[in-house]
Amino acid sequence: MDNQSMSTKKAVAVIGPGLAAMLFILVRHQLDSVDTGFFIWTGTGLLGCIVTGVSLLAMGWLYRLLFYPLVLLRTPEDVGYITVGGRSKAQAANDVRRRRKIGELPPVYPNGWYRVLDSHMLDRGEVKNVSALGEQLAVFRGQDGKAYVLDGYCPHLGAHLAVGGRVVGNCIECPFHGWHFQGNNGKCVKIPYAEKVPEFAKVRCWPNCEINGQILIWFHCDGEDPQWNVPEQHEITKGEWVYRGRTEHFINAHIEEIPENAADVAHLAHLHTPGILSGVDLRYTNSNTWKFLRHDWKVQWAPESEPNKHCSQMLVKHALTVFGHHWPLLDIHVVARQVGPGVVFLLFNHSFLGRGVIMHCVTPVEPLLQCVSHIIFYQSNIPALVPKFILRAECTQFERDVMIWNNKKYISQPLLVKEDSAILKHRRWFSQFYSENSPRLQYQRDTFDF
Repeated sequence: MDNQSMSTKKAVAVIGPGLAAMLFILVRHQLDSVDTGFFIWTGTGLLGCIVTGVSLLAMGWLYRLLFYPLVLLRTPEDVGYITVGGRSKAQAANDVRRRRKIGELPPVYPNGWYRVLDSHMLDRGEVKNVSALGEQLAVFRGQDGKAYVLDGYCPHLGAHLAVGGRVVGNCIECPFHGWHFQGNNGKCVKIPYAEKVPEFAKVRCWPNCEINGQILIWFHCDGEDPQWNVPEQHEITKGEWVYRGRTEHFINAHIEEIPENAADVAHLAHLHTPGILSGVDLRYTNSNTWKFLRHDWKVQWAPESEPNKHCSQMLVKHALTVFGHHWPLLDIHVVARQVGPGVVFLLFNHSFLGRGVIMHCVTPVEPLLQCVSHIIFYQSNIPALVPKFILRAECTQFERDVMIWNNKKYISQPLLVKEDSAILKHRRWFSQFYSENSPRLQYQRDTFDF
């Protein structure tokens, strides 16, 4: 569902009750006046109707602000591009992708776990189409409540199983000829018009897991079984931390560029020091208007040792300064633990603001297009406004990085100084997720389908 349609539905949900109430009051006022033989519209009555309607609108807006999860979904062209001369964002994004130098890239799909959907997005008996790792996937939830992931295209004549297909038991039924494929192994178990189902009739089944409110798939270029598990966040499983919202962005860059930011300590002081009120357009974030508010960062990054060599940690200490005065109450310590190439746990622990986690997930859609989601779970006894603000602030800072990623070239042998040593350390750590047969970019498209 696109942002425009979602925004429209939200507007209707909030404005609709207010308008209905105004109409009801006006009609009732008219009917009451029938007893006297004519309609009496007084200034006081009309003003009362307006005040009532506006009050209901305000109450609806306040209710959503306080209790509804924050959902912010960006399209690929929404963030990180500069439009000039009346050109649209989509045109600007297309131009950047066509003209940008790519550089000597590492393999484009590292081995690891990748998020495909959040659990609450997939109901029992529902199927959804997901694009990931250059593939089309059919993700469905069987009648047993389990999530299954199969290749999207039927091996018979190529119909898309997730476009018109339906869930039958724990199978997906092809919309073209009614073939049934089992979710747990991809085997075809029924062809309505055939006497026998061939043994070789099957579709690829992706190893998957459902944990921490997310459905993830395992990718390995050589088809090897999962080499590690995604750790469970027990507070989510027990319901102590509840879902408070999510954001979604599409990044026009190689996947390794995104987690590498954790080791690029120097960029924090330059890119993320200006207060969030200064916005995300890097041409204006250092405006004098907002210099009274600044963020200060102290960061350390290091890989973990065996048996968790596939993990790394970034320790972040954040301080807020307003008009040169430090506000200790708003100091936040964050532990960002990366698990493999595509999953990061951003753990918050604050004596006043409470505890929670942002699940930061990067999933390659195609070689140079990454879907990045941030899903926040927070203490259920903390007002929803707190985690929503944290998520929105994280989104603002993240979109500053997006403007860099969407326009930069990957430098395989960067010019670094001594203080940049963690970047090379990170690249060595990340290289473990590539194998000899890991796919590489074969060509660059001339167009971008926005």
